[in-house]
Amino acid sequence: MLIIDYNGIAIGNIVSQKLNIDENLIRHMILNTIRMYRQKFKKYAEDTIIVSDGGGNWRKELYPEYKANRKKSRDESSMDWNEVFRITNLVFDEIKENMPYKVLKIWGCEADDTIAQIVYDTQEFGNHTDVMIISADKDFIQLHTLGNVSQFSPVTKKLVKNESPADYFKFHILNGDNGDGVPNVLSDDKVLVEGRRQNTLSAKRKESLLVDPKSMGEEVYRNYLRNKKMIDLSECPSDIIDKIMKEYKSQDPWDKKGKVFPYLVSKKCINLLEKVLEFL
Repeated sequence: MLIIDYNGIAIGNIVSQKLNIDENLIRHMILNTIRMYRQKFKKYAEDTIIVSDGGGNWRKELYPEYKANRKKSRDESSMDWNEVFRITNLVFDEIKENMPYKVLKIWGCEADDTIAQIVYDTQEFGNHTDVMIISADKDFIQLHTLGNVSQFSPVTKKLVKNESPADYFKFHILNGDNGDGVPNVLSDDKVLVEGRRQNTLSAKRKESLLVDPKSMGEEVYRNYLRNKKMIDLSECPSDIIDKIMKEYKSQDPWDKKGKVFPYLVSKKCINLLEKVLEFL
C-alpha cells in the first residue's frame, strides 16, 4: 500500500521549488510526482491512495490556536495562496475523477487522521499489508511502532527513520510542536501565537512527566492532555473515524484505468503520455 500525502507533494513542491503559479505547470508537477513515487516504490504501489486535508479541522474546535501562525505566515507572504489552493484543489478533484486510486478528503480532519486510520485498519485480522507513506510529517513516526509502516520524505529524499519511535512519540507530546502551534506542556495555550518564550522543559522534568504526567500539578497535566489530543493520531473522534473508513471502503477505483490516457490528452500533458502505463 502506497499512501501519498497530497498536500506535501503539491503545496510542498510549489513552495520548495518556487514554482510559477501556473495551472498547467503545477498539474504536470503533481501528476509526475505521483508517477515517480509509484515507480520508486513499485512493491507498494498496486494499492495507491491519495489523501488530502479536509476543511473544518476538529482540532481547531478544541484548541483554536492550532496552526494559527500558518495563516499569519500566508497572509504575510507574496505568494497568491488563493490561486495555489484553487489549482491544487482542482487537480485533486481531477485525480479522483480520472485516476485508478483511492482518493480521500474528509471534512473535519487533516490528511494525518485519514492516513492514520487507513494504517490502523491494516492491523485488523486479514487486512495486513506493508505500507509506505510519502510525507515529510514527523507526526507519522508514531505509526512506525506498528511494524508494517515505512515512510519516505519528499523533502529530504530519504526514508524517515527513528531508532525508538515509541520514545520519540512520548517526548513529542511533552515538547509540543511549534510548527503546529502546540507549546510544550509547561506553557500556556497562547504562548506561541503571542510570540512569548516558552517555559523551559528540562530533561529532569521530562523524565518525571514520562513516569507520571500528573507529577507537576493539574495545570501541567491539563497541558499534557492538550498536547496528546493534538498530536496522538489515535485521538481522532469516533464519528470522523467512521466517515474516513466508510469513504475508504466504499471506493473501487479500478474501473477508471480507461480514463487516464484521455485525461492526460485533454490536459495536454504531452510528456506524461508516453509514460501512461506508469500511472496504472
